[in-house]
Amino acid sequence: MEKNWTTIETLRQTRHDWLNKIQIIKGNLELNRIDRVKGIIDEIIVETQNEARLSSLNLPKFTEMLLTSNWKNGSFYCEYEIIDVFEGSAEMDKLMYRWTNDFFKILDKNLDPFFENILAVSMSKKEVSDMHCSFHMQGRFIDQSAVSEFLESSLTAEQSIEILECNEDEIFFKMDINF
Repeated sequence: MEKNWTTIETLRQTRHDWLNKIQIIKGNLELNRIDRVKGIIDEIIVETQNEARLSSLNLPKFTEMLLTSNWKNGSFYCEYEIIDVFEGSAEMDKLMYRWTNDFFKILDKNLDPFFENILAVSMSKKEVSDMHCSFHMQGRFIDQSAVSEFLESSLTAEQSIEILECNEDEIFFKMDINF
């Protein structure tokens, strides 16, 4: 998962992503699906707003990992929503980067790569220096117990998890970060 992106690689991947979006819009225009084109543009606006919010959290390593996660993870697609903009810290960045990187590795190993697996992450401010996250993984697990074991054993003193749903095609949990 650890990759240092050069400027050229980053621009190449970003250009590729935008070209895909433009081709989807063009294809829907050619099919005269104007409502779908408007929907796609609205999705792009929301995605771009979330990227801007994520980039302003003062969590540089964690932000970079989320922004580039779909360029490297073969077994799942990651989407995210920033509900509240808050001021992160170097300690929070280090913790969230390390933990999420490990979580992504466990998911990548234990999800069926031939199935549409989607991880939705949302983040909000809990208190002045705290963060609340929810992680909702929907897909097909090869070994769901390995993911559950990771959740139970990977926490630091600053983290707490509440598992709300855990079955063969879904894991939904909330995590609080307290500094």
